[in-house]
Amino acid sequence: MSVQAWTYLFVFLSFSLYIGIAIWSRAGSTKEFYVAGGGVTPLANGMATAADWMSAASFISMAGLISFLGRDGTFYLMGWTGGYVLLALLLAPYLRKFGKFTVPDFIGDRYYSQTARLIAVFCAISVSFVYVCGQMQGAGIVFSRFLEVDFTTGVLIGMTIVFFYAVLGGMKGITYTQVAQYCVLIFAFMVPAIFISIMMTGQAVPQIGFGSELTEAYGGGYLLDRLDGLSEQLGFATYTEGQRSTQDVFFITAALMFGTAGLPHVIIRFFTVPSVRDARKSAGYALVFIAILYTTAPAVAAFARTNLINTVSNAEYASMPEWFSKWEGTGLITFDDKNNDGIIQYVGDPQTNELNVNRDIMVLANPEIAELPAWVIALVVAGALAAALSTAAGLLLVISTSVAHDMLKRTFMPNITEKQELACARGSIFVAVLIAGYYGINAPAYVAQVVAFAFGLAAASFFPAIVLGIFQKRMNKEGAIAGMVVGFTFTAAYIIYFKIINPAADSADNWFFGISPEGIGSLGTVANLAVALAVAKFTPEPPAEVQEIVENIRLPGEAIPR
Repeated sequence: MSVQAWTYLFVFLSFSLYIGIAIWSRAGSTKEFYVAGGGVTPLANGMATAADWMSAASFISMAGLISFLGRDGTFYLMGWTGGYVLLALLLAPYLRKFGKFTVPDFIGDRYYSQTARLIAVFCAISVSFVYVCGQMQGAGIVFSRFLEVDFTTGVLIGMTIVFFYAVLGGMKGITYTQVAQYCVLIFAFMVPAIFISIMMTGQAVPQIGFGSELTEAYGGGYLLDRLDGLSEQLGFATYTEGQRSTQDVFFITAALMFGTAGLPHVIIRFFTVPSVRDARKSAGYALVFIAILYTTAPAVAAFARTNLINTVSNAEYASMPEWFSKWEGTGLITFDDKNNDGIIQYVGDPQTNELNVNRDIMVLANPEIAELPAWVIALVVAGALAAALSTAAGLLLVISTSVAHDMLKRTFMPNITEKQELACARGSIFVAVLIAGYYGINAPAYVAQVVAFAFGLAAASFFPAIVLGIFQKRMNKEGAIAGMVVGFTFTAAYIIYFKIINPAADSADNWFFGISPEGIGSLGTVANLAVALAVAKFTPEPPAEVQEIVENIRLPGEAIPR
């Protein structure tokens, strides 16, 4: 069968599975819709958390960015994995014991303030919207190439599918769907990686192949030495040497770490298990499941970059294989024959370079470039869609709970019935899907970069409020509110200025202290902490009962009864 036929088959089977699970696990109550009834096993929740957390940015874009940025791209690896460890060890068990299953709920109760709750709702919705736009963008890229539809149609297809099972099943349906999606995405990521590692290095384990010698068919020598030589020969930056400033790499890594620890759609997963002990277990399982993909990504990036250079550099355009023309049709690869010689000049000098490659296609195109079997190529498509749609579903649920539970039920309409609350939650998902689809089509950057902006906003708004809420008895509502407002506003304004208002100025020469928009969330976090602590010092202490809760939250035991 052709690649397209295999793709239709795998996409049909996987989507049928997801929709079937959503129908089977349809949520019948608000508890099932928000936290899956609190009865998910740690192993299943670990797989669901991994799928929820490993988005299109992890599956599609991260290895693609590393393949072009080389060592500089590894801040995504360090930031996201380090952030998950921070979340699992420092925050998740205490939040689970506090007993509030949304971040705005925690902030509203911990800081005894409806104003704090509403600010947290606004931040949660904003972060989730930015993040889900990246997922819709990733789904559009996949559909546009492998179903051979235009990018906009691809986004619309992804919107329809994720809307169906998110609205129908809520967290209960999403959880079991994400278990299936994790199995699909990790299998789809590892199979081609193993194939290509064997072809290029003779090693079946990609992580070992990453540091091994190439076979004679690929010119011999160690893989990274070969890649460094090819990069230098063509005028690109040396693959294993960083080009970004040390402070920018540090700030981006820190922003991704703090942002991961403050992500609402990941935090809520720890309320779907029966107990605090199970929350810790599921965090451990998730870390193992995440590590499988994240330790493989650098190898995939190096394989893809080497194969791309060997295939396109100084090649005759007329003799390029079919995959090249297919990706050209999507507009994600463009060839401009500047000297009209019919030879592709792929070099580092922008004045003479004739080939532009969108970084988000590298993982998807890699099996085609390596001439792997059609079913392997189609499998990668199914995995990429699983990664994009699983995270999108979790983010849409955060938006719906923020609107229906935190804003309506807990603030403006306390007498709303459970049936009305469910209807509002499902309606808010519909509106969220429409907005996310629009910005997915009109995204300002690569998928991983868009997602990095979401992490920066989460870091600057939620991370300090959660950490201080757990570990600082003296932190009061005035400090938390002031910190969240300052941190979020500063970070959002910086990103909007350089990415939307004045993108021409988006360079190291114009950045504040040399910090890129991807890393500015770290400075926003510091600003949040500084303002919160300063304001709290000169305003009244929290009530005695709140301070007692903060004392008890770190003691062994289950959720605090209130």
